[in-house]
Amino acid sequence: MAPRTPRITPTPEGARHTMALSEQEILSGLAELISTEMEIPAESISAEQSLTDDLKIDSLSMITIVYNAEEKFGVRIPDDEANKLVTVQDAVDYIKNNQG
Repeated sequence: MAPRTPRITPTPEGARHTMALSEQEILSGLAELISTEMEIPAESISAEQSLTDDLKIDSLSMITIVYNAEEKFGVRIPDDEANKLVTVQDAVDYIKNNQG
């Protein structure tokens, strides 16, 4: 009798099997996303900064950042919740509280 080959079930695209991230890990990851989109150094991004006033994130860039954050952190950020995010810390808190 031939040995059985294990069956591999593909993971749905975008699904993540991760442990909950710390607030600092989320802040760091979010700073990377903002840095890439806005072309500013990640090190210059802090939790208390306003997404629109300090970081100059417009609505189109915000959509991109939210989409990338959903992918990176495995969370869903509905439009009505995204509209409530004023500071980087607001985004960190939302992600931290909604990790799977």
